[in-house]
Amino acid sequence: MTELSKPLQIALLVAVALGVLLLVWRGYTRFGQKGELEPRRPTVTRIGLVCAAVGVILLALTFFASGDRSKTFGLIAAFFSTNAARMGALVSGLVVGGVLRLVRARADTAGLFGDRGLTARKVLRTLGAASLLAALAIVVLWVAVLPIQPTSKWIFGGALVGVGMGYAVAGSRPVRKGLFRALLWWWGALVGVTFGVTAALTARMPTGRLASVNATDQIIRFTAVISSVVFLFFVLSALLPIILDTLERRSFVPYVGARHVRASKSGFLTVISVLSMAGVGVSSCALCSVTSIMGGFGADLKRKILGNNAHMVVDVSRPGGFGDWDDKLTKVRVALAPYGAAATPVVAGEAMGSSASNTAGALVRGIDPDTIGQVIDLAKNIEVGSFDYLRDPEKLTSLPPEEIIGRGPGGEPYFKGPDFRQPSDLDPAVRDALKPHTRIYPGVIIGRELAKSLHVLVGDEVTLLSPMGELGPTGVMPRSRRFRVAAIFYSGMYEYDVTHAYVLMEEAQKFFSLEDKITHIDIRVPDPERVQEVRPAVEAAIAASAALDEPPPEGGKPPPELRVRDWMEMNKNLFSALKLEKIATFIILSIAIAVASFCIVCTLLLMVTEKGKEIAVLKALGASDNAVMRVFMLEGVIIGAIGTVYGVGTALAACTGLSWFGVRLDPDVYYIDRLPVNVNGSDYAMVAAAALLICTIATLYPARAASKLSPVDGLRYE
Repeated sequence: MTELSKPLQIALLVAVALGVLLLVWRGYTRFGQKGELEPRRPTVTRIGLVCAAVGVILLALTFFASGDRSKTFGLIAAFFSTNAARMGALVSGLVVGGVLRLVRARADTAGLFGDRGLTARKVLRTLGAASLLAALAIVVLWVAVLPIQPTSKWIFGGALVGVGMGYAVAGSRPVRKGLFRALLWWWGALVGVTFGVTAALTARMPTGRLASVNATDQIIRFTAVISSVVFLFFVLSALLPIILDTLERRSFVPYVGARHVRASKSGFLTVISVLSMAGVGVSSCALCSVTSIMGGFGADLKRKILGNNAHMVVDVSRPGGFGDWDDKLTKVRVALAPYGAAATPVVAGEAMGSSASNTAGALVRGIDPDTIGQVIDLAKNIEVGSFDYLRDPEKLTSLPPEEIIGRGPGGEPYFKGPDFRQPSDLDPAVRDALKPHTRIYPGVIIGRELAKSLHVLVGDEVTLLSPMGELGPTGVMPRSRRFRVAAIFYSGMYEYDVTHAYVLMEEAQKFFSLEDKITHIDIRVPDPERVQEVRPAVEAAIAASAALDEPPPEGGKPPPELRVRDWMEMNKNLFSALKLEKIATFIILSIAIAVASFCIVCTLLLMVTEKGKEIAVLKALGASDNAVMRVFMLEGVIIGAIGTVYGVGTALAACTGLSWFGVRLDPDVYYIDRLPVNVNGSDYAMVAAAALLICTIATLYPARAASKLSPVDGLRYE
């Protein structure tokens, strides 16, 4: 989740307030101005009674859960929590099935089923109602067992009862004309208020990686995301008539095109028009959402790689490292000074780590504690322990009882606790005398997953075995050395947390028998995307330092040749694959938009057939073929633009909501604490432009067919 700044919060609340005022005004304009009354609506009464019944059941279940029989609700809650995905799929299936059956029941089934049409209609309506009621029952029970505050459940249940009774009364008596349409827009305004409240609550929630996760916060975040999408849908629907009115006040072509879009059509043509907009909207929404999520994964992966690795590395192609590194490091730092970059020496090698209960492979890196923080985010990623313990390992022998030495699976802290080997009432002189008998080992900082594999906490001993050992009676004996865990870091990338271990550079040189050599120089630049601009300066500095090296003695081994590599070169295959996958996905989903544009072709062709008389009248009054063609092209563009705006707007609201208030994930399962989403304005603009281009191309043939219609043919049989 992103921590929203104060100006952004204020701008968001102002935008929500303007949208709410627009919807309230839109609802007020729906009222009839002559005081007409609408007849009773039994369907509205039934819906109101169902809402009131749901509210009463929810209140009863909440009261039941607060009594002594709450153990039953505990079992139900455990069942829902362990089968959440299955229950969600069941509810979705029931809702979709119920809606489809109700839609089919509304259709003219008599023509499809002959004499059995009435029976089929009753059966379909019964099945649809049963499916919706079953889904509603599951959702109500789900809400009742959610581990949220009972006050929220009481408020929600009471609101359902009040709203349901209001709709039941309104549907059972004549009401002012336009009341139900006004209520629909006011419901949208209420959704906007809900979004503003939940967004304000979410902005005050902790966003750190160690922040506790509870069901109430998750529900508030999820409500903020859903309400933002629904609220934007209402706002766009309120703005659409205003935009069409603006087009109608322009010249002849926009006027006729806008009137054709909003004019009443035959039933089948109306369905085709709605499907055309929905197809373009769903395709563009899917394309934007997939692009944002894939971009989010790519950006998250890049951030973790650049945070845990150097942006540029100076090393040698053969093992053994290189000497005289002080002068080379100095020249590199001088070359990097104009760019604001930093460099640090590093000694790296492979080893085997072992504890009292397990063993695991490790990549040991010897670092300079004074400069390593300028190159990688090691100090920022420390979860437990302290970076100072690496400099002063003596502190690890006498950790205070309140020191956190580890964390459990749920993030719960493990404290050091009192040392029972030395009672608290022990004389201080005796305590100081016992200190020299405690062995002091060098400190090591290891990743969270490596600590889990070795089953160690801060202050525990770890043995590292180097493959570069000494020759013994039985062959090469691996060199081993004891270390004490000074800290545990969490980088967010499993490959690093399960392998990396950091020690002091001097200890690594002794451990790997490198004497005064290092293996590479790590460099970090302010802007990783512009690393190619800094690389020539580093290469020139390395070449200058190599020219000053003393020549080897007669018959001696020449010094190793240094090379410079940047992060783009070292991770070229990975990021090339991500980029190729993104391009392929864009092309494939663009084909889906092209398929959706076929509905626009069908809509315009049917409209040309239906409006043949009107086209003939326009041409008889003096409209040119070019004007008629532009009318139908504009009509198709408006249909495609409506679908594009709804689709891109929905994806923008959903992805931005996930980026700001996104529902958190379990890092122990997914190794990410949230779904990474990257909202890139250029990607959304590209999708919108591609959708409009495809829809415009789709209008060419129907518009040309309309322009070629002869006035005589259109009016021949009138």
